[in-house]
Amino acid sequence: MNLSIYALSDLHLSFGADKPMSIFRGWDNHTERIKSNWTRLVGENDTVVLPGDFSWGLKLGETVRDFEFLEALPGKKLLLKGNHDLWWSTSKKLRDFFEKNNFKSVDIIYNSCAVCEGYAVAGTRGWFYDGGEDKKVLAREAGRLETSLSAAEKTGLPALVFLHYPPVYADTVCGEIFDIIKKHGVKRIYHGHIHGAGLNNAVREYDGVELKLISCDCVDFTPVFVA
Repeated sequence: MNLSIYALSDLHLSFGADKPMSIFRGWDNHTERIKSNWTRLVGENDTVVLPGDFSWGLKLGETVRDFEFLEALPGKKLLLKGNHDLWWSTSKKLRDFFEKNNFKSVDIIYNSCAVCEGYAVAGTRGWFYDGGEDKKVLAREAGRLETSLSAAEKTGLPALVFLHYPPVYADTVCGEIFDIIKKHGVKRIYHGHIHGAGLNNAVREYDGVELKLISCDCVDFTPVFVA
């Protein structure tokens, strides 16, 4: 059986929070569109990577209905943290939450990698440092990317790398993140975070690295085939 890996970022679910995405142009009925496209493409044994901004919930308890929506969709799901995922906690607390609520198809990539269909799935939230952001946060995210990619290399499998923030956007490069990408020989990055008209400034290739933007509204709320 040939199994597939898909990816889709920035679902921005809000079943348990008062954050309707319909106030944004093009986001009408976005959960129904996600469900329709997902179930059309993804099989029960496939995997979907979700690199950030999954839920608007502020606390873990406010995400239950969002995870129920995700659990009902086919396939295994691997989540990475986004800048709006304020509910995100420690790996243990998250996995305890999944177990308590019987979310059997969900796991996380967090200072780690996951072996999936002959690949090592790696990544982190990332950071876009432009001189005004917290250098400690940037250093932490760079360290997490290094840890994840090192773990991927130990598997001996080709790595699939996901970030929430783009390492390159318009004419600005997050050097601390991009240097790690180059060090490990990564040739393709999947990322989210960018929406709407921001698509016009998204960079598709930089210094031999392909950058694939997979935010929901930039890919018609459809999981993108990865491998």
